[in-house]
Amino acid sequence: MAEQTPHRVPDHSFRMEMVRLATVGSVDDGKSTLMGRLLYDTKQIFEDQLEAIERTSMQRGNDYVDLSLLTDGLRAEREQGITIDVAYRYFATPRRKFVMADTPGHIQYTRNMVTGASTADVALILVDARKGLVEQSRRHAFISSLLRVPHMVLCVNKMDLVDYDRGVFDSIKEEFRDFAARLDVTDLQFIPISALKGDNVVERSPNTPWYEGSSLLHYLEEVHVASDRNLVDCRFPVQYVIRPHREGFEDYRGYAGSVVGGVFRPGDEVVVLPSGFTSTIDSIDTMDGPVEEAFPPMAATIRLTDDIDISRGDMICRPNNRPTVGQDLDAMVCWMSEASVLRPRAKLAIKHTTRNARVLVKDLRYRLDINTLHRDEEAAELSLNEIGRVTFRSTQPLFYDSYRRNRSTGSFILVDETTNATVGAGMLLAPNG
Repeated sequence: MAEQTPHRVPDHSFRMEMVRLATVGSVDDGKSTLMGRLLYDTKQIFEDQLEAIERTSMQRGNDYVDLSLLTDGLRAEREQGITIDVAYRYFATPRRKFVMADTPGHIQYTRNMVTGASTADVALILVDARKGLVEQSRRHAFISSLLRVPHMVLCVNKMDLVDYDRGVFDSIKEEFRDFAARLDVTDLQFIPISALKGDNVVERSPNTPWYEGSSLLHYLEEVHVASDRNLVDCRFPVQYVIRPHREGFEDYRGYAGSVVGGVFRPGDEVVVLPSGFTSTIDSIDTMDGPVEEAFPPMAATIRLTDDIDISRGDMICRPNNRPTVGQDLDAMVCWMSEASVLRPRAKLAIKHTTRNARVLVKDLRYRLDINTLHRDEEAAELSLNEIGRVTFRSTQPLFYDSYRRNRSTGSFILVDETTNATVGAGMLLAPNG
């Protein structure tokens, strides 16, 4: 067996910034191949993995190495040549670490695409240069903007099949720019690539001398993502209460969770919701020991100077900067269930940060046509993969910000209590928004 010696990043890599990517777009636009190309060209695969996909490619009669096999791991995906589930792959360069989500292109798997893109810093929207923009291209671009993915890159793929024609690239670029003008997109880039050949993926290609921008990997290494996180509104949903449990730690009581907004420091005055009790941060502990500050997305344990009754689902924040506290919720919802539909008067469970409650669907205000962005105010229900604006009433108050302001405190999932299946995902709007 060949020695497995993939490229390894230096030992300090754990301190490098993490960037989350999602490849989105229509069927056969090359999403899985692009991910495979990034893994291959950055030397992140083992020799036996490469031998296996070379062998499978030959068995299929391909005269090229099908790099999409690196991410399409399910048997049904390999047999049908499509992506069904979200595949996560990891790679690193000397500058950054990356988590890539390869999302499906078929319309029936839109819910999987929503899952993969919901935590992304960058959405790579692939378009086949021969076909141009199609319905799924627009659908996935709109959903990415709805999910507030901060950075969007339109990768015009398969440029090798149109002889690297600049006119084709410019035409698609202008058409997408016109469409994106109606979306909420803060950073939009355009790159002509060939995932199969590697043009402009890791290195600039001599086949596109007219293209003056950077390669895709160079862009990903340079894109500024730190400022995308909310460092203003301090939010710490309590996930677990650490109580005294062994000799020598009789006085230890801490509140564990992940920072989802703002910066916490020892000495800061904080308030705990829903009780409203105030205290001061005594110390902040992590797996690496005490720290002088905690910020997103750090996992930490906060200790307070006062003994306050705090439990899972509570939120620690600043007294003069509190989230909205309410039971009447207004949200954009993507329905993900094949077995049921969302209708007014339906009752569901909701999971928001670390808090669980039940909600009643009060009203479906409109259903959104993703292709035309038309609002159908006469719609009576949401079915699989449909998106609409919905109002709810929850059984207990939630502590939230609008999704536009904070993706963590502004998102939730809906659960069918009879089957325990996740049936919807939502993005909260500001009150009266």
